[in-house]
Amino acid sequence: MVVKYTDIDYEVFTDAARHVSKGGSPYDRATYRYTPLLAWIIVPNVTLHKAFGKLLFVFCDIVAGYLIHLILKARGIPEFTAVKYSWFWLLNPMIITVSTRGNAESILAVLVLSSIYFMLKRRFTLSAVMLALSVHFKIYPIIYALPLFLNVGLLVKRQERTSEIGKHEGMLWAIFSNINHPNQFLYAFIASSIFLGINATMYYIYGLEFLEHTYFYHVTRKDVKHNFSVYFYLLYLTMDTSFSWVISLLAFLPQLVLVLVFAVKYYKDLPFCCFVQTFAFVIFNKVCTSQYFLWYLSLLPLILPQVQIDLTKGFKMLFAWFASQLLGGNQEDCRQNI
Repeated sequence: MVVKYTDIDYEVFTDAARHVSKGGSPYDRATYRYTPLLAWIIVPNVTLHKAFGKLLFVFCDIVAGYLIHLILKARGIPEFTAVKYSWFWLLNPMIITVSTRGNAESILAVLVLSSIYFMLKRRFTLSAVMLALSVHFKIYPIIYALPLFLNVGLLVKRQERTSEIGKHEGMLWAIFSNINHPNQFLYAFIASSIFLGINATMYYIYGLEFLEHTYFYHVTRKDVKHNFSVYFYLLYLTMDTSFSWVISLLAFLPQLVLVLVFAVKYYKDLPFCCFVQTFAFVIFNKVCTSQYFLWYLSLLPLILPQVQIDLTKGFKMLFAWFASQLLGGNQEDCRQNI
């Protein structure tokens, strides 16, 4: 094709899959910073057709849209209203563009939404499995572990002592009143066992390379070219100083505090809790590209029935969001030209 449309990450995925198909390591491909599972999944890119991965990601977009619909129905939203809210994901041009260009974020969206859906349906084992897979796939869904854990206790005990829980509003009570049920510890055991089991298998096959590129790299990563981060200019100015690593580590503090506070304060409304956690996490992340917005855009339709914002204000906010991306992108192009 004359017009270049495919994301560079897709080329990285495909090259890693090629190494895997020949019995090598996906990390033989420079800049592959993902779980080996992704390279394994898209081996058909090499053996069948290069478009396989894109078709898979688009299919996952559709599955994610269906899960949004199911979650809304599970929360008591009427059928057609639930369908309409799912359109915010399914017909979103940004979502469509990201997947058709070859980015794998839709797989993660399916895993995260599945963990929420199965929790709301009280299918705790399946929720734990999906949580473990999502955290293995990308580390950030670990932020959902606490609200999901608390929801196990909440859902199990809701019929037993709803009135007792309602009498207490303090944060500490909110935590401790829901951490004493066997189902919770079973949930934590299943999720942690699967997560550790997959990681142990990958470590056995690929060694320290797996840990370095899948996890450690993202903790220490400093990328001043991704200018949507609120820390972009600070990290850019201090990148060559001896104390840059201190600033880099301190950048995690707002994320940690907000994620924990939101988990305890809003866990009773699981979709809303996960949304505000993700929104805060993305805003205060050291690196922020357009694909990171998909992390909370997949959860946004779940809370729209509760949002009390008039249409005019909503369009103004949407315009400001897109305008900031456009201006940020232009600034990045200018820096590269200079």
